[in-house]
Parts: sequence; C-alpha cells; structure tokens
Amino acid sequence: MTISTDYSRVVTYSRAYTIVPTYECFNRCSYCNFRTDIGKSPWLSLSQAREILKTLPGEVTEILILSGEVHPKAPDRQAWSERIYDLGKLALDMGFMPHTNAGILSYEEMKKLKEVNVSMGLMLEQITPDLLLTVHRHAPSKIPALRLEQLHWAGELRIPFTTGLLLGIGEKETHRWDTLEAITHIHQRWGHIQEVILQPYNVGTKEAWQGESFQPEMLPALVERAREILPADITIQIPPNLVASDSVLFQCLEAGARDLGGIVPKDEVNPDYEHSNLELLTRKLAARGWQLKPRLPIYPQYEGWLTEKAQPQD
Repeated sequence: MTISTDYSRVVTYSRAYTIVPTYECFNRCSYCNFRTDIGKSPWLSLSQAREILKTLPGEVTEILILSGEVHPKAPDRQAWSERIYDLGKLALDMGFMPHTNAGILSYEEMKKLKEVNVSMGLMLEQITPDLLLTVHRHAPSKIPALRLEQLHWAGELRIPFTTGLLLGIGEKETHRWDTLEAITHIHQRWGHIQEVILQPYNVGTKEAWQGESFQPEMLPALVERAREILPADITIQIPPNLVASDSVLFQCLEAGARDLGGIVPKDEVNPDYEHSNLELLTRKLAARGWQLKPRLPIYPQYEGWLTEKAQPQD
C-alpha cells in the first residue's frame, strides 16, 4: 500500500453526547444491536432530556439525536418527528449543537428538522440491492434508492451532512466502490457532505445475524482507495472503537483518514465496543506524530447555511 504524505498530521473528533428519542424501530436489520420492538422502549421525554443535558460537562458541544425509525404510515409518526424537533430545539436553547440521525425522513420532515440542527446524517451503508435479500430482508427503509434520495434532499435543502459505508455485511468489494462513487456524484452536485464514515461491522451480542467481523487488516487499503474516489473536501472518518488495534488505526490515518467521529461515553449503535479514554488516545496519537483536535459538528465552510434558530447563541 502506498503511504500518503500529502496530509497534515491533525486528526479531529467531536466532543459529543448521544440522546435516543426511542430505540423502537420498524426495520429489522439482522446485524442491529440498537433496535427494540414496538412498545418495548419508552420515548425519551423533554423533561428527561433536559435533566440529562444539565449534567453534561462543559466541553460537550455536539448532541447526537439518534433514533429508531417509526413507520412512515404509523399513527404516531407525527408525534415522533415532533419529539425529535423539540429535542433539537431544547439542545440549541441549552447551548449545544444538535446533529440528528433518525433514518428515512420525508422532505418536509427534513426541511423542518434543518431549523433546529447544525448538521444531520444518514448512513448509506451499501447501495447494492443484493442486501435486500439477506441482512436487509426485513428493513424497508434500507432500499438504496430511498437512501440516495435522502442525500439529494439534504443537498437541495443545504444541510451539512454525514454519510458512510457499513463494511462487511455481505457486500462485494465492487459494491463499496459503487457506493463511494454515488456519494461523490451527489456531493459534486450539492457540495454538502462533510464526512464519510468507513464503519467496519463488528459482531455484537444483541444481533440476530452474528456474521464474521470485518477483517481489520483490510481497512487501511480501503481508506486509501476511498481517498482516491472521494472529493478532497470530504473528510474520511474512522470510528476508533471499531478498529481492532492501534496499528490499524495509525495505518488508516496514514492512508488518508482524518476524523474519529464523536468520542462518546457509550456507542449506542455498537454498545459492545467502548471508546478509549480520550487522554490515552491523545497520548498514543502524539507518540506517532499526530495531533488530536476537537471540532464542531458543522464545518466552518457551512456556517452560512444555518437557519436563524440554529445560529450560535451569544
């Protein structure tokens, strides 16, 4: 693998905390360690969220609003979208910067949520329809065309956006390149994608599938290829808690990854994989010549896209 030398030695991360409106989800992705069945997860109330946010240390800037999906035709769909909106507004009012990832949204829902979010996200995972016959057999919102439409809508609405690939869920290598090319084409039209996450699948204790974890030694070469495909202004993100070793993480950085995502107390999507202590991670990176720096959930070039409600408070 050719080692890139054209990048600075700065790696970023977000000082984040995750709140979950509900774990209930009508999708049944067989590798999921997050979801619960309908009726098994009480929705987070605004008063509960306020108490949580009041306890957070001052260095936290990003509030990731991460939700299971309510069926688009369910009678409580409107209440669900309003709850997510209200949580974003609450976070803003308390001085935080919300970033919402709530799955497939209608155009109007996305437009509304832009009012109270500095950025949003949705994982493409993989755009091959082959997975609809396997791990996504019971996941209607994982239809690739629907997810690609979400990225287009976010661009049209001028929403700073994060997307990404889930690696090792049954896709072929060519499917990964196709997914990266699709992201590239959408970004070239709208210019709104801040980050692409390359997330290796890791076996969890709650999932139904329990396939084999993505082979970590394959990740650095994949990062290098992704860096060749993606536009230079899209940052590649690697979740450090899902990388098997420090050696692989450092190789990914040398190959062009430049962000570690939100360093949170609990990875809600991968609860079996804890993040390293931030101070220890900083020291390890420094020992290899890397400087770890915090960032905001909106990159500076997109600040002009913020709605009036989402503007930072003086």
